[in-house]
Amino acid sequence: MLGRVEKKYGVVVVGGGPAGMGAALGARDCGEEKVLILDREPEAGGILLQCIHSGFGMHYFREELTGPEYAERFLQKVIDHDIDVLPGSYVSGVAVDSGGSKKVRIMSESHGLITVETKSVVLAMGCRERTRGAVRIPGTRPSGILTAGLAQKFVNLKGYLPGKRIAILGSGDIGLIMARRLTLEGCRVEGVFELMPYSNGLTRNVVQCLEDFDIPLHLSTTVAYVHGRDRIEKITVAPVNPDLKPDMSRAWDVPCDTLLISVGLIPENELTQNLGIGLDVVTGGPLVSSTLETSMPGMFACGNVLHVHDLVDYVTREAMLAGRFAGEWSKGVRRPKDNIRLVPGDNVRYCVPHTLSPEREHTIHLRCKAAMKPCKIRVGSLMEKKLRFVFPAEMIMFKIKPDLLDKFHGDTLRIDILPLEKGERVD
Repeated sequence: MLGRVEKKYGVVVVGGGPAGMGAALGARDCGEEKVLILDREPEAGGILLQCIHSGFGMHYFREELTGPEYAERFLQKVIDHDIDVLPGSYVSGVAVDSGGSKKVRIMSESHGLITVETKSVVLAMGCRERTRGAVRIPGTRPSGILTAGLAQKFVNLKGYLPGKRIAILGSGDIGLIMARRLTLEGCRVEGVFELMPYSNGLTRNVVQCLEDFDIPLHLSTTVAYVHGRDRIEKITVAPVNPDLKPDMSRAWDVPCDTLLISVGLIPENELTQNLGIGLDVVTGGPLVSSTLETSMPGMFACGNVLHVHDLVDYVTREAMLAGRFAGEWSKGVRRPKDNIRLVPGDNVRYCVPHTLSPEREHTIHLRCKAAMKPCKIRVGSLMEKKLRFVFPAEMIMFKIKPDLLDKFHGDTLRIDILPLEKGERVD
């Protein structure tokens, strides 16, 4: 029930977005009867509630849904499975006693200061946007500069337009979607300016949000200066050199009254850091085993707090897996420790999970450093997978079966993305 809270639970999930709800359902499906979801927002659903565009659920439900529709389906599942949800609550810390039991300290607007005891915790806090300060844009500090996600919240949930003449820095998916959304609301989008020589959003969003609406995308271009006193009046944009420094000799001014920042997401891991859990310096999320368990026993992580995903369907599947393992932990099931460490190799930025066990099948998530086509993924000497192309903005997923890992006798497994050799072809 919504708003109900007890003193002891088998699994506590921190975060009520798609990852949190998926993890809670995964724990419930494996037999854990007492599961609690904590969320600091007034209602569960996370970022989905402000994503009113379609495109969700194509993999999980095999139909196209809007963000609120996707969230409503899972919230109904949460209610049907008798999972407790406490919105308007903030986790201030987790204490672990000598027996491994965890005490979660919660500040709740409805219950005040409370402590809940649990056997396992799933971290599903999602991520936040990088701001202007994170990318150090020079110039004055007028009003009219905000992140794309905040603009999305203003428009879709509050009914406010951030401005009428819009420039967008960065080509993340939220920025691309807001370019289309603001165009439909009658605003003029002057262009999307991307530092890198490729878009950082999904190809489908580049096509559906920019090309279909004739919104220009300027690659290898950045905002070099912001002009304006009380309100932003214009920006100076400039192409960048190979070392990503702006070439001011080719700069030009773009008049605008609003600048949206869409330059990436940061996993929300302050709680994780405070617990002393090891973090991956590339993803910004925790280091996890094949069961999605962090370096602290009984603490699991999933969703965008672990690494930034492309689609919510992938978040849900990963979260249900983490919830299942957390539920097993709460019931006393202890799996053998992983004995194979995954290491990113050529053209691999990161891979998750960070360790593997030969006892079951694994789904590997990774991203490349640079676009390549055609190419192949080489997993040590175990397997190769040929691909037509890889692209930094799109996550790569593949499975490794246990019979392959049984043949591996080392303790480190390297993953490389390599060009096809002469004579090789993609089937």
